[in-house]
Amino acid sequence: MKIKRLLTSFILLTFAIAAFAQTNKIEFEEYDLDNGLHVILHQDNCFPLVVVTITYHVGSKNEKPERTGYAHFFEHLMFEGSKNIARGEYSKIVDKAGGTLNANTTWDRTFFYEVLSSNQLELGLWLESERMLHLNVDSIGVVTQKKVVTEEIKERLENQPYSSFIKEIPVRAFQVHPYQWTVLGSAEHIMAATESDYKEFYNNFYVPNNAVLTIVGDIDFDEAKVLIDKYYADIPASENEIYRPTQVEPIKHEEVRDTIYDNIQLPAIFQAYHTPKSGTKDYYAVDMLGTLLSGGESSRFYKILVDEKQLAMQAGSSPFPFEDAGLTLAYAFPNMGVDLKDLEASMNAEIERVHNELISDEELQKLKNQYEANAVNSNASLESRAYNLAINYVFHKDANLINTEINNYLAVTKEDIMRVAKEYFRKDNRVVLYYLPKSQQ
Repeated sequence: MKIKRLLTSFILLTFAIAAFAQTNKIEFEEYDLDNGLHVILHQDNCFPLVVVTITYHVGSKNEKPERTGYAHFFEHLMFEGSKNIARGEYSKIVDKAGGTLNANTTWDRTFFYEVLSSNQLELGLWLESERMLHLNVDSIGVVTQKKVVTEEIKERLENQPYSSFIKEIPVRAFQVHPYQWTVLGSAEHIMAATESDYKEFYNNFYVPNNAVLTIVGDIDFDEAKVLIDKYYADIPASENEIYRPTQVEPIKHEEVRDTIYDNIQLPAIFQAYHTPKSGTKDYYAVDMLGTLLSGGESSRFYKILVDEKQLAMQAGSSPFPFEDAGLTLAYAFPNMGVDLKDLEASMNAEIERVHNELISDEELQKLKNQYEANAVNSNASLESRAYNLAINYVFHKDANLINTEINNYLAVTKEDIMRVAKEYFRKDNRVVLYYLPKSQQ
């Protein structure tokens, strides 16, 4: 029965994606409750599904240097149960209703969601209100999740090849801002924290005036508002000021280089450039520059390093568009017998090309076509629309960016890409890590 329900949900979501691809405009309504909770509603009655999400404006950057990993810890603790939900029953309730749920944490926010049949909207709203008002923050749950989280830290940062770059790059790139530690935080900090430490963190951040409730799918706005008022209007706002870090990372003028010896068979090179925070004009040009250089098999890195010179077996990039700053990561894995210095020299040469030569009209048009396609695909599912509406409001106080942000990409010129390449993709504005097998240490 469960497999049938999941298969049916998958088929419905597939049709919903196909139907949405025919249009681009996302219509929505938003308002605030008296306690500060921001609500966003988007109706799509194509299929009887609803997505309920809560986004808390808290991530690892809201932690103290001696108390890291708390936001990610709460992502796990939120499934422990509440005053009215028995321990371990949260996920089971959603599963019995034929739905799915999950959560994730970044440096800047924590995101929870449930996908349910539309006649279960009230269930989803009740479940998230229980997390916000009545979460179990007690010794049993804390001890249980300490074990889970510390095992995850060990598995993801210590046991996966190359994954330690998530820790090694930020600690070198950021000397002032709390982006210098990972979202997972320190196992020692997690184990040392007390029940009262976690209660304080919960009371400070998991409050209506630090959250966005987004409901997307087969809903009636008036009925949804009645239910929202029933479950959230009486939750008290926090009287404390929400802590936001104010540190500003200074502009870099000196390259940071290091070598990491890891449990790997093949070497690798990582370059991380300081770039603008998300939502700024330069961010869009930098993002397109990253795609030009190493976004897929048609990118310059791939065509030159992998196909033509055969220096690398793989090359790519990944942006880290933090709320307060940014990093753009470029990486490459050399072919057998290739010196990392030769590979890096070729990576640098491609970046120098963008410093000195305007990209072609064809390249610019291809980039814009890619971003237009991405804009449609990124809003195709109900879940992705709920997420994008919430994140655009949380970070920019403008949920309508879901409709207009593509214009910021389409406005980027060849000159913009050359300018940001010179300004941000500088050798003295980056961290370079060579990853080598421990046998070479």
